[in-house]
Amino acid sequence: MPTLDWIGKAAVVNHHRKVPYHLLRCDRELSAGDPDAGNLLVQGDNLLALKALLPYYAGKVKCIYIDPPYNTGNEAWAYNDNVNSPEIRRWLGELVDSDKLDRHDRWLCMMYPRLALLRDFLTEDGAIFISIDDNEVQNLRAVMDEIFGARNFITTVIWHKNYAPKGTAKHFSEDHDFIIVYARNAASWRPRLVPRSEKQNKLYKNPDNDPRGLWRPNNLAARNYYSKGTYAIQCPGGRVIDGPPKGSYWRVSEERFREWDKDGRIYWGKTGNSIPAPKIYLSEVKEGIVPQTIWHWSEVGHTQDAKKELLAVCDFDDSQSVFITPKPLRLIQRILTIASNKDSLILDSFAGSGTTGHAVLVQNKADGGSRRFITVEVDENICQTVTAQRIRRAVDGRAAKDGEPVEALGGGFRFCKLGTALFDDAGNIAGEVRFPDLAAHVFFTETGSPIPKRADGKTPLLGVHQGKAVYLLFNGVLGDKRPAGGNVLTHTIAQDLPAHPTDKGPRVVYGEACRLGPKSLEHYGITFRQIPFELKVD
Repeated sequence: MPTLDWIGKAAVVNHHRKVPYHLLRCDRELSAGDPDAGNLLVQGDNLLALKALLPYYAGKVKCIYIDPPYNTGNEAWAYNDNVNSPEIRRWLGELVDSDKLDRHDRWLCMMYPRLALLRDFLTEDGAIFISIDDNEVQNLRAVMDEIFGARNFITTVIWHKNYAPKGTAKHFSEDHDFIIVYARNAASWRPRLVPRSEKQNKLYKNPDNDPRGLWRPNNLAARNYYSKGTYAIQCPGGRVIDGPPKGSYWRVSEERFREWDKDGRIYWGKTGNSIPAPKIYLSEVKEGIVPQTIWHWSEVGHTQDAKKELLAVCDFDDSQSVFITPKPLRLIQRILTIASNKDSLILDSFAGSGTTGHAVLVQNKADGGSRRFITVEVDENICQTVTAQRIRRAVDGRAAKDGEPVEALGGGFRFCKLGTALFDDAGNIAGEVRFPDLAAHVFFTETGSPIPKRADGKTPLLGVHQGKAVYLLFNGVLGDKRPAGGNVLTHTIAQDLPAHPTDKGPRVVYGEACRLGPKSLEHYGITFRQIPFELKVD
């Protein structure tokens, strides 16, 4: 398979594995609504935030939507792209439009590790939707083919985003964006149907008072060759049709056609001499339609809709402060309709104005769902004054100072910030780490899966994965190696450990030290791992 190469690629391909795990700390003052709604708004560099979230949400996200920088050459990036290569450190620190750089190289170095991490969040039947324009669409496709596999490419959606041409355009008025869609596993992923619109339903009529109700005519002829599709047809009005139009065939055999006609499923026109049309009944069609690849602004909104929606719920000091590239709610709702169930987890690591979080609340209100969202925004000012403000007001119904009343959608979110790294530069566990933090990392390190539920420290048993029970001995004091302190595996501790929930299978215990010999460990069915030496630090 062809691959894309660029300056600095070798340094970023595995960079996501070297990104340190950081703690997440929730801020109650900046949170809103029900703190247990399951929604998170994280402020911080999304590369660090994604790595911090991975032990909790790996393999649990059904739908990812991101709207990354389009790399127009005029963007001031806030993303921390400090990787280990001296070459990258040198030129990533310069201006993006410098003559010494290629901005496409820089964009790719920024995106690659983030996309690699995002893939690990998806469920086996999950999918990612990425908004982009012509500046990087070809590079994005090449990188996604490499990370997700070309076989998992689903489609490229065209969003018709503008309702009028721009007279200031230098060459062409850019009326569309792309939305690139990849599945974690295309063999497992299936899109949900899009609800039928009123316009589509109006195509169904009942001019002959058919008792089956509304219907629309279908074409009896088709281009595909059919050996039984060349017979003559006698119309009720007397006309004889010698056969299908040139270059086509009747789509069913004569026998099946006669059965349809006898059952009243053929329409012959007002005079009975028209080319017969099989009826498609509204009552027999699917409840929705298969998603198409062109999304018109009349169906999913346009850029002006997006700005009006934002202004309706957020206060801005002046027009220069208004977020310039929001997406309309209906656009994200279309994605949620196609790619999520009512109880799915949704992730957006380029939160911006908070459209994704807002859209999840709107969609839940519309269909009675219980979807949850995780959104990440790197810019502290935008995160607090735009993203959080918008979702907070969508939760409780407060409108902007000049806006119309906003319906309270309910729910809530926890506002989290990135804390210190879990491990210091020497590889030791940071002093402020608490039991739930360490427990999540221990379980993820051992199993590669998120911890089943947040650990509260009441039991050393963290959970079971594929028959393996994982335990953590941690009394809250790092480095405590006293046998009676609780961090050390002794005979007393081993005897008091909660039994394996299934009464069989291996047990893995993490602790500061072990006072048991190999035979004793075998007797208790325990594999011991010493903290911090046998914990992964990246």
